[in-house]
Amino acid sequence: WESNNAWLTGDGASEGGDVVVMSQVVDLGVQVGEVLPTLSSLTRPVDWPGRAGPAFDPIPVPPVGPVMAVGSPTMSPNGVGRLFDPPDGVATPTRDPMVVFTDGACSGNPGPGGWAWVVPDGPFAAGCDARTTNQRMELTATMEAVRAFDGPLLVVSDSTYVVHCFRDAWWEKWLRTGWFNAKREPVANRDLWEPLIEAVRSRGDVGFRWVKGHSGDRWNDEADRLAVQAAERQEPRSG
Repeated sequence: WESNNAWLTGDGASEGGDVVVMSQVVDLGVQVGEVLPTLSSLTRPVDWPGRAGPAFDPIPVPPVGPVMAVGSPTMSPNGVGRLFDPPDGVATPTRDPMVVFTDGACSGNPGPGGWAWVVPDGPFAAGCDARTTNQRMELTATMEAVRAFDGPLLVVSDSTYVVHCFRDAWWEKWLRTGWFNAKREPVANRDLWEPLIEAVRSRGDVGFRWVKGHSGDRWNDEADRLAVQAAERQEPRSG
C-alpha cells in the first residue's frame, strides 16, 4: 500500500486482508499487535491545508522494512527466505533428479562382460568382468551409478530385469519369501540384488525409467558403446 511515497509492506498487506501492526508508527493512532481488518482502516478524517472540510485520505506511513515472523527458522534477519514453514503433509519443491543412463554387455553368457553409466553431457564410468553374464553387468552398472551420486537420481535403463524389479516391487516379494522367486527357486544374482535394493531403499530418492535399447536414444546408445568397449578391452574407463 502506497501513500505519499511510503510503503507498508508485509504478508497480508493487501486490499481486503488483515494487517497486523508490527511496530509503532508515529501518529497512526494504533498499537503494536493491533489487527486492522482491512487497509481501509488505515484512513481517518484529517484536515488538509487548502481543502474544505475533512476528507478520508491515507495516513502517511514511514518506510517499513521486511517483516520477520518471530521464531521462523527459515527467515534470515534481513527478511530473506520463507515467512512460514509449510504445514505437515504439504510437499515442497525439490531439485530435479540427476539423470544417468546405464547398460551392461557380455560376449557369451557367461563370458567377458562390461558395464557403464553416463550422465548426458557429463561424467561417465565403465568397468569389466572376465567371466560374467549380461544380467550381472546390468545390475553392476546400476549399482555403480547409485554409488556415484548423492541426491535425487533417475536411472534410465533398457533392462526390464532392473527396471521392473523396482517398478513392480519384485524385491518386496523376495524379502517376504526369504529370497525365493515365484517358482520357489532361489533368486538369481542375490549377491548383487541385495546391496542394490538396500541402497535404493535407504536413500528413498532413486527412480527408474525404461528405454528401448538400440532405438536411437543418444545416451542409451552411448552407455551401450561404453559397456561393449569395456567388455572387449577388459579395462575400466571414466571421464
